[in-house]
Amino acid sequence: MKASSGNYRRLARVYRVLEYVAFGRDLERARFTLLPPLAAGERILIIGEGDGRFLQRLLQLNPRARIDCIDLSPAMLARARARIGAGARRVRFQAGDIRTVELAPAHYDAVVTCFLLDCFSADDCAAIIARLRTALQSNARWLWSDFALPAAGFRRWRARVWLAGLYTFFRWATGLAVRELPPAEKLIAAQGFEPVVARTWQGGMLRSVIFQATRADSPRPGVLHCDDTMTKPRCSHQIE
Repeated sequence: MKASSGNYRRLARVYRVLEYVAFGRDLERARFTLLPPLAAGERILIIGEGDGRFLQRLLQLNPRARIDCIDLSPAMLARARARIGAGARRVRFQAGDIRTVELAPAHYDAVVTCFLLDCFSADDCAAIIARLRTALQSNARWLWSDFALPAAGFRRWRARVWLAGLYTFFRWATGLAVRELPPAEKLIAAQGFEPVVARTWQGGMLRSVIFQATRADSPRPGVLHCDDTMTKPRCSHQIE
């Protein structure tokens, strides 16, 4: 979980350790598992990259991609640049706030928002998603990975406790003002995207989805859902 405001410099060096302590490798799995179907894009926008682990993997999978990487934290961008080394030739780094940074219209064929939109209010989240939509081509894909609230039961209660603790920590560490998750999936869908594959971890508290931009008259695709909380991932195909 990243902050939409405040100073992230203190956390840049220990962010990966904090992830492992809290969730093991599941946050990395949430970022990377659905990367292959996205990696065919040639002009890719990454918002809130963090320390460069996702960027490094994407560059390895796609030798042609030209990537714009925007993050609020210059310290995180510096770590990402150092991690990818020579791959930085194919990446344009920009420190900025996605709510105000300038984006070229209809320029990108893919966008990545991993553990980013949870840092914004519902209104800000809706505005950000609308801005990103104008920067994407008509057939673009969107990789969204983030925290989520399971539908009901113990898993939902457990997620609420964890999320309350995480928001409290990041409010102390970075000045994050938000206290609850925005309805990001619904807001992405409202901009003309359909989910095509979804995976979950940590009892549904971590979720990753590939969305595909569709025309209004296109048939709705089936969605492949996989719950990786199980020893063997359990998958089902359904129409949303």
